[in-house]
Amino acid sequence: MPEQQKTPDDNNEIRYEETQTLIPKLRRVHVAAALVWLGRGAQDMQACPIASLFYGFCFAAMGLSVSAVFEHAYQYTSALTSGFLLLGPFFAMGLYELSRRREKGEGCRFASSLTIWRRNASNIGVFALVLTVVFLVWARASLVMFALFYTNEMPNLSGFLNQVIKLENIEFVAVYIGVGLIFAALVFAISVVAIPMMLDRRADAITSMFTSVAVVAANPAAMLVWAFLIVALTLIGFLTFHIGLIFLMPMIGHGTWHAYRALVEPDNQNRSSTNG
Repeated sequence: MPEQQKTPDDNNEIRYEETQTLIPKLRRVHVAAALVWLGRGAQDMQACPIASLFYGFCFAAMGLSVSAVFEHAYQYTSALTSGFLLLGPFFAMGLYELSRRREKGEGCRFASSLTIWRRNASNIGVFALVLTVVFLVWARASLVMFALFYTNEMPNLSGFLNQVIKLENIEFVAVYIGVGLIFAALVFAISVVAIPMMLDRRADAITSMFTSVAVVAANPAAMLVWAFLIVALTLIGFLTFHIGLIFLMPMIGHGTWHAYRALVEPDNQNRSSTNG
């Protein structure tokens, strides 16, 4: 029940205003809940195939562009591929909207998914700026690690992969993965339900990020499974010459909306039914 605060009005009378807490009420979910979210994401993709696959092709095109442009500079490719994961929640907004509309029984309107960012543009912009800063810091850290461990001459791509497979530079691999996990955990914690919440409730960026962190803290096992599935499916998408991204990324995007619905209690004064 929201707290009530007494405030004087212009006639020196007393009236009551409802004040909301910073973090909405959260739910605890089963450790295997992520599988349910993926299943529902697959159902949304089947119900909205054209719009969903459009976003899938966009993700695949991004992956192909990274591979094509930086084919001979893998030290950049690794950072940009990680950035692909960091910025994924921002690019999946259209998928969240498709799931929201299907949940409301409004059908799949592709056009509205393209402009959904207008519903809360300022706060989504703040959040995008935060993710961009994190991505730039990670990209710089990645280059620094390559520079520290390869002080003479950078090996070519095949030589580098050969070293990794044969564990000839295990110190670099351990440090690189360790630092990467720190950045990945940070981004996952602040973003797991942030954008869906900003779109659904028009919440501010700070509240949405704090809520995401609280969700992870309340459901560490389930969130670990969800993070593993996101990374595993994305990796499968890249290993299938980006073809898998066409189908797997929309499934993850739709599933993220269902994760938000399962983890955060609905707002009684929800305004998500109005078009932004």
